[in-house]
Amino acid sequence: MKLNDTIIRAYKGEATAYTPAWFMRQAGRSQEEYRKLKEKYSLFEITHQPELCAYVTRLPVENYDVDAAILYKDIMTPLPAIGVDVDIKSGIGPVIDNPIKNIQDVERLGTITPEEDVPYVLETIKLLTEEQLQVPLIGFSGAPFTLASYLIEGGPSKNYGLTKAFMYSNSQAWFALMDKLADMTITYVKAQIKAGVKAVQIFDSWVGALNTADYRTYIKPVMHRIFSELQQDDVPLIMFGVGASHLLLEWNDLPVDVIGLDWRTSIEEARSLGVTKVLQGNLDPAILLADWDTIESRTKAILDQSMKDGRHVFNLGHGVTPDIQPETLKKLTDFIHSYSKR
Repeated sequence: MKLNDTIIRAYKGEATAYTPAWFMRQAGRSQEEYRKLKEKYSLFEITHQPELCAYVTRLPVENYDVDAAILYKDIMTPLPAIGVDVDIKSGIGPVIDNPIKNIQDVERLGTITPEEDVPYVLETIKLLTEEQLQVPLIGFSGAPFTLASYLIEGGPSKNYGLTKAFMYSNSQAWFALMDKLADMTITYVKAQIKAGVKAVQIFDSWVGALNTADYRTYIKPVMHRIFSELQQDDVPLIMFGVGASHLLLEWNDLPVDVIGLDWRTSIEEARSLGVTKVLQGNLDPAILLADWDTIESRTKAILDQSMKDGRHVFNLGHGVTPDIQPETLKKLTDFIHSYSKR
C-alpha cells in the first residue's frame, strides 16, 4: 500500500501538486458513526480500545478524503501515568480532582513509560500505520502551559488567573512543573514517532493568554527544549495555539517546521510580520455553518494568499464543531484539492 505523502512534503516546504488539507478535530464530533459510538463508550473507553480508536481515527480520511489522519485521543491522555486524576466530563471538559497548589504537588508528579502506561495508544498507531491508512498519521501532545492550566485551575478556565498567579508568585515551582511536563511530552511523543506517526502537532491552545514578555520568560525556553529534542527524530513538527497572533515571531524562532494559524491572522499578515515557516490553517470553523458561496469565497481567499509561495497546508483555525455537517467537510476538501491544483 503506497503512502500518499503529499502533506509531509508540504510540511517540509517542498512543492506539491495541490494544497493538502486536514481538519483539527476531524475525527468524531460531527460524524454520525462517532455519535453512535459515544452512546455506548466514553472518550477514554474509545481510546483504550485500539481497534475502535483506529476506526474513529481513519473515518474522516474515508469520509472526507483528507490528506492526513490525526490520532483520536485527548491531550489529557498521558496525565494519569504521572499521577494526575483526570476525568473528561460531558459539557465541561477535563476536570482534575487534585489540582496543583505548591512545589510539593509538583514533586509528587511521576514519569511516563509509554510502553507500560499507554500501550493502547501505541497499538492504535501501529494498527493505523501498518495496516489501515494510505495517508500519514499525525500524532500530538498538549504543551506544558496548556496542560499546566488544567492542572492548576482544576479544569477549563476563561482567564487562567490561578495559573498566572502560580507562575508569577512561585517561579521555582512553575519551572519545575514546566520541566516535568516537558519530560513527559518528549517521552510520550517520541514513543508515538517510534510507533509510526509521520508528523507531530503540539497544541498550546491557551498560551495566547500570556503577553510576549511573559512567554519569553516562562514558556519559550521549555518549548525550545521540547522541539530540539523532537527534532532528532526527523519528522515535521507543528506548533499551534489559539488567540496567539502576538506570539507568531516567538514561534518562528523555535525549531519547528510548521506554524498553525487561527483565523485571526491571515496568511499575508503572517508573512508580512516576518514568519518564514510553512503555515497551516486557517479558515474560521464558524464559516462552515454558512452557505456554500460564503465558504467557497473565504476558502479561495486563503488559497489565493497561500499559493503565492505554496508553503501551506490547509486547515481550520480551530477544531471542527459538532454542528458542522460532514458533507460540508467533504465538499470543502474536494474544492481545496481542485482549486489549488498546479
